[in-house]
Amino acid sequence: MTRRVRLGVNIDHVATVRNARGGVHPDPVRAAQEAIGAGADGITAHLREDRRHITDADITALTDLCRRAGRPLNLEMAVTDEMLAIALRHRPHAACLVPERREEVTTEGGLAVAGHEARIAPVARALAEAGSRVSLFIEPSPEQVAAAAAVGAQVVEFHTGRYCHLPVGGRDAEFARLAAAAKQAHAAGLEVHAGHGLDYDTAREVLAIPEIVELNIGHFLIGEAVFVGLGPAIRAMRQAMDEATA
Repeated sequence: MTRRVRLGVNIDHVATVRNARGGVHPDPVRAAQEAIGAGADGITAHLREDRRHITDADITALTDLCRRAGRPLNLEMAVTDEMLAIALRHRPHAACLVPERREEVTTEGGLAVAGHEARIAPVARALAEAGSRVSLFIEPSPEQVAAAAAVGAQVVEFHTGRYCHLPVGGRDAEFARLAAAAKQAHAAGLEVHAGHGLDYDTAREVLAIPEIVELNIGHFLIGEAVFVGLGPAIRAMRQAMDEATA
């Protein structure tokens, strides 16, 4: 039986290129428009505390664009008072709580929810009360899944970076860990997403896990767009995902 898995396109690194020179080009909002036109089911953007790529003005414009286009905006955010205030002001369709360290190049792992429930639960509750779906970007471990359910998340997004960085032929154990965590999350009533490091091949592979209903992909698609264009890259990813779930 065919299942259609949603594709969220992360446009952060369009802003990275823009910010390398300053100015307004390339525009991440235009990239979001292109992504939607190419079949993206939603747009993801991470407003980091240091504003190294996406800016506050970008989030304002992306919120407006997604509402006009009838597509969800998934706001990735650290668990801080500043980011909570911004999210409550914009009320995105979804808010994904992620770890964040100033010295990292990009997000290097999942959010440590287990052991930090007292800090995360009030943020999750405030976001949910404002009408945003609360997602937690976590490692595929039993402890983190259980903690995500305990703090009131509606969605978990599993960090697939470890899987993607392993050599082909050496991924079986990590795949089994992802599959077990997805089954656990689904049984706990959590919607299951996955993302980080995925390309055409690894996206196909992780979609063998039936509980996954959404992939969020950014860096690979923006990099591929240098060679083929953003629209063709997204359409090729859409085709790869559909073939994997046919």
